[in-house]
Amino acid sequence: MIGAIVGDIAGSRFEFNNYRKKDFELFSEECHVTDDSILTLAVAKAIMETCKVIRPLIGKPETREKFYVMAEWMANKYLREIGRKYPECGYGGMFAQWIASEVPKPYNSFGNGAAMRVSPAGFAAGTEGEAISLADAVTQVTHNHEEGMKGAEAVAVAVFMARHGKSKMEIRKRINNDYYPLDFTIDVIRDAYEFNETCQGTVPQSIEAFLESTSFEDAIRIAISLGGDSDTLAAITGSVAEAFYGVPDEIRERALAYLDPYLRGIYDDWIAFIRDRKENNNKSTVPEKENKDNGI
Repeated sequence: MIGAIVGDIAGSRFEFNNYRKKDFELFSEECHVTDDSILTLAVAKAIMETCKVIRPLIGKPETREKFYVMAEWMANKYLREIGRKYPECGYGGMFAQWIASEVPKPYNSFGNGAAMRVSPAGFAAGTEGEAISLADAVTQVTHNHEEGMKGAEAVAVAVFMARHGKSKMEIRKRINNDYYPLDFTIDVIRDAYEFNETCQGTVPQSIEAFLESTSFEDAIRIAISLGGDSDTLAAITGSVAEAFYGVPDEIRERALAYLDPYLRGIYDDWIAFIRDRKENNNKSTVPEKENKDNGI
């Protein structure tokens, strides 16, 4: 999920002061962590805690359904618990009210907050179906509008496919056929593109930025150069670009320096969690839920 964090930090200084070129310093003193990184880490925490609780039950017939119920509960818990620690990080108004509520309920949002925070689902899942089901579980606590759910699913699927060696052509085809028409290029839309905080107005553009890139850093630069909601566009692009290219060590370390000890602790726990999965031959820790609508 470091790709989302890099994109968020690099794009943070351009969110309200767009720069529609690629020749900028990637990190500067004006850069900072925003809600994109914080909530991505919260989703990662929710997934890790869910796996801890469910792991002893693996193999039992009721485990699959319990996993997704628990993932939703954990997302509700940690999005609020971690979110409350950083009240000035740039939340939207509805989300700010949600984290402050003692009885939070989903608020039918299709904002791009659903997509910016979902990448851990794509990295934790063992199958594409798991990525979709896990994305749904951690998204519907807030963004239960069908466009919000679609945006989160599209990013999780793109991350999963990129992580598993699918080509850009295959990723483009999947997104184009099942989520959004990718019938544009970044260069063509750049001049007219305006600030947009919806999934449908940012997720396809972010995925297209990745598809046009030649490296992880190039993907981040393309996303930011589009303008608009720069940090979120770059966070979404960075999520997929990380899965496809990996992240250069220098960029990773510079981004991590922006995290405080608490957030860095969650990140380090996540790295250990993913490493443990790899050492177990990527054996799934997520029981797949049937999803007929997605052909799973």
